[in-house]
Amino acid sequence: MLTKAITIRTASISDAQPLLEIYAPYVRKTAITFEYEVPELCEFQKRIENTLNKYPYIVAETDGEISGYAYTGVFKNRAAYDWAAEVSVYVKEDKRGLGIGRRLYAALEEISRAQHILNLNACIACCDTEDEYLTNDSVAFHSHLGYSMVGKFHQCGYKFGRWYDMVWMEKRIGVHNTAPEPVIAFPDL
Repeated sequence: MLTKAITIRTASISDAQPLLEIYAPYVRKTAITFEYEVPELCEFQKRIENTLNKYPYIVAETDGEISGYAYTGVFKNRAAYDWAAEVSVYVKEDKRGLGIGRRLYAALEEISRAQHILNLNACIACCDTEDEYLTNDSVAFHSHLGYSMVGKFHQCGYKFGRWYDMVWMEKRIGVHNTAPEPVIAFPDL
């Protein structure tokens, strides 16, 4: 377990380069993301900016160094889905297994509850047979955090000359009633 203090804060556009450096190995060396090419810095900055218009985009710092990041985003682009958000997390290669992802997700849950979001959904690459590009660690991580399996798509992602499955996992973080409170945009909290 991580013994050093982890600080969680909102990301800014100026964080794009170190965040992209965390993300790039996932693109180049894994099937965790089905993205083929590492995005350009300006594209990554736009992604952060667009997310922060409505949803949280947060970073974890350890000893002043960014060690991971996480964000939520639109689940489906229809008003009826406003109370659900998709979650994503990426941790620096040499910082995995230290509790950073868990801390980032705990912060996202707290923010999401304050926004009146009720469901968090994770889209996760998985495989029947683990290989050098993909393990099922992300499924285990989400399960440990209380996410439940809700669906599996077979051989829907192709990367590194192989087919991979994708699952959706869900965590209900609020009460579903007949008059839910309107969702509040992150900047307005």
